[in-house]
Amino acid sequence: MKTPLMRIRYGAIILVLIVALAVVGFRYLGDYDWIGAIWMVVITISTVGYGEQSNMPPELKLFTVVVILFGMSAAAYTFGGLFQLMMAGELDRAIGRQRMTYDLNKMTDHIIVCGFGRMGQNLVSELASQGRPLVVIDTDPNVIQENSTLPMICWQGDATEESTLEAVGIVRAKTLVISLPNDAESVFVTLTARNLNPDLQIIARAEKQSTGKKLRQAGATKVVMPTLVGARQMFRLITRPTTADLMERVSESAFVELDLDEFLIPEGCSLVGMTVEQTDAHRRHKLLVIAVKKTDEHLVFNPEGEYVFEPLDIIMIMGHSEDIARFRNAYGIA
Repeated sequence: MKTPLMRIRYGAIILVLIVALAVVGFRYLGDYDWIGAIWMVVITISTVGYGEQSNMPPELKLFTVVVILFGMSAAAYTFGGLFQLMMAGELDRAIGRQRMTYDLNKMTDHIIVCGFGRMGQNLVSELASQGRPLVVIDTDPNVIQENSTLPMICWQGDATEESTLEAVGIVRAKTLVISLPNDAESVFVTLTARNLNPDLQIIARAEKQSTGKKLRQAGATKVVMPTLVGARQMFRLITRPTTADLMERVSESAFVELDLDEFLIPEGCSLVGMTVEQTDAHRRHKLLVIAVKKTDEHLVFNPEGEYVFEPLDIIMIMGHSEDIARFRNAYGIA
C-alpha cells in the first residue's frame, strides 16, 4: 500500500512527464510555438477551457482527449495524496521528520538505542535523566508517536537496514545499544553497524548464551544477557543480601547520596604521572578510587597509594556527585 508521500511523489513524476509530452505534441501537431504549446497544455489539464476549436485537425483532437484523460487522472492522483497527507496528519509527521533529520545532522557522540521495548524504555529513562544525547529507533509508529515529546529523537525505521542506521548518524555516534528481542536481528545490526563505524561502542542484548559469541564475532563490544544478569542478581540476594542491596542502591540514579563514575585520562592530563596518594582523592576530594582499567583491559582493583596513573587509564570512583564534579574540574577532565 502506497503512503500519501509516495502517491504525491509518483503522481508528480507522472504529471510532469505527461505535461512534457503534451507540450511537445501541441508544439508539432498543432503548429503552436513553445509558449503557446505550454498554454494549451495548462488550460487543457486544468479544464479551464478555451472554447470549441473547430479548426483542429483530427489527430490533434485525439491527442487533446488523451492529454485530458491522462493529465486529469495524474493530477487527481497527486492532489488526492496531498489531501490524504493533510487529513491523516502525515504532513506534520513529514515536517517533523525533516526537522529530526536536521537535528541529527548536527549530533555527534550520541547514543543510539535500537528497540524501545521494556528494556529499551528503562535504559532510555536512565540515560535521559543524565542529559545524554539520545536517538531511539523502533519500527512501531505508535511507539514513536507516544514518545515524541520525550527529550530525545524518536526515529521510525528498521534498524537492520543500513539506510536507517546512516539516517540516525551512526558514523558520528559514540555508542549503539541493541535491545532487540530477536537474536538474529541483533547479530545483523551489529555486523552492519561495525562496518559503518569501526570505532563505535556496541552494546548488544542476547537472549541465548550461544548468541553472545556470535555477537562478539560480529563486532559487539559488550554483550548483555538479561536472564544471566537476573540470575546473578538473585544469587547475590540469596547469598550476600546486604552487598547486593548496596550495589543496587548505588547503581540507582534515585540514590543521590553516592554515585559511581568512570572517566578516561587523556594524553597531557595533569593526572598523568601522579600517584593515587598524590591526588589525595580520599581526604581532599572525599572519593574512593575503586579500580583502574589499563589499556590492555587489565583491571587493577583498589589500587595502592603508590599506583602511578598513565595516559588512557580509565578510573572508576565512588563518591558524592558534587565531589566527583570538583575532582574532574581540578584535573581538567571532561
